[in-house]
Amino acid sequence: MADEDHDFEGTQSGASATFPMQCSALRKNGFVVIKGRPCKIVEMSTSKTGKHGHAKVHLVGLDIFTGKKCEDICPSTHNMQVPNVTRKEMEVLDLSEDDYFSLMDDGGDIRHDLKLTENCTPAGAEAVRELLSSAEGNGERVLASVWKAMDEEVVKDLKTAKAN
Repeated sequence: MADEDHDFEGTQSGASATFPMQCSALRKNGFVVIKGRPCKIVEMSTSKTGKHGHAKVHLVGLDIFTGKKCEDICPSTHNMQVPNVTRKEMEVLDLSEDDYFSLMDDGGDIRHDLKLTENCTPAGAEAVRELLSSAEGNGERVLASVWKAMDEEVVKDLKTAKAN
């Protein structure tokens, strides 16, 4: 028994990407997983109980990464998965020629792995470069709101702030 090899390399923090919530407890502007994608609920309606006794909830959501519309109908007493969505503000240092952001977090760590998407506000690489140059000219800095859910990350929007 003592000569067995054990591999414990695959440890994680233990935080799950999703958690269950009863369908009737979901609210508009909240988050839910529809068809395997993290979505923001934009519309919700509940039907009356039918002959089998379950009220149905009709959910319409927008994928938080692609903006695509997703719909689902489930009994109000059933559980649906809710994604753990985290938002983090990072300072934008630059936007590369191939539209990857250079971002710095509060600890000074720099990352270059997030690409500009069509769901970012302002839209388009030229608009982002214009925002960066105007902020630099005004002595301001540009902050990116980075959303993370279900092992995906995206820059959602950019805003200017006073430089420290």
